[in-house]
Amino acid sequence: MSTSKKFKYLLVFSLPLLMAFTDPAKKVKVYLVGDSTISIKPVSKYPETGWGMPFAYFFDESVEVDNRAQNGRSTKSFIKEGRWKAVTDSLKKGDYVFIQFGHNDEAKAKSTYTTEEEFKSYLEKYVNETLKAGSFPVLITPVARRRFDSEGKVKESHELYSAIVRNVASALKVPMIDLDKRSMALMQEMGAEHSKLLFNQLIPGQHPNYPAGMNDNTHFNEYGARRIAELVLSELKKLNLELASRIVKR
Repeated sequence: MSTSKKFKYLLVFSLPLLMAFTDPAKKVKVYLVGDSTISIKPVSKYPETGWGMPFAYFFDESVEVDNRAQNGRSTKSFIKEGRWKAVTDSLKKGDYVFIQFGHNDEAKAKSTYTTEEEFKSYLEKYVNETLKAGSFPVLITPVARRRFDSEGKVKESHELYSAIVRNVASALKVPMIDLDKRSMALMQEMGAEHSKLLFNQLIPGQHPNYPAGMNDNTHFNEYGARRIAELVLSELKKLNLELASRIVKR
């Protein structure tokens, strides 16, 4: 085995241990990269809310959450627009990068579309370049859309692309949060009707930003974004990452 391969092997397999023993006194930055389900929304779009917005308020003052997610982006377009380079140029040892794509990667009618092979390759690039900077990647499967069958059972939204995220995380031995499965379980628990309360769904005249109303089963309202952020935090605690110790104690 070459020296470079030995180094990569040791880095990958020691990653969980290193993440568990990060100095708790040191300030850390958490970058969020992804699409519109995470991103910060302008006032003109409220009550639409990305889950990254409430997520930022669950940590103590030692953590800065830098939400770089953008509406409509895929693993490919986020890189091609220079957004990923802007993150890697800023990364410091001990930072975290939460990576959640898929919605726009799997949309064949969009210019952001990536094949399954490309999606895998791009995810590997995000992970490897995060590791190279001495930072900690956390892969996240794409959060589910609200879809139910006629019998009231929640339907898969991202079956193929979520599987790729799981496979990449397993192959590269990096932490993963299965937000697809967790959000599906939440919607199933709430049911077909009550799960509407999570999303940006409005009747005509209910909100001045949407005078004609809105029937959105992809993007969250304030309540939904908080519930999804809580799922991420719950999974973060299970991963035994040092970052979880910085979540504000209630």
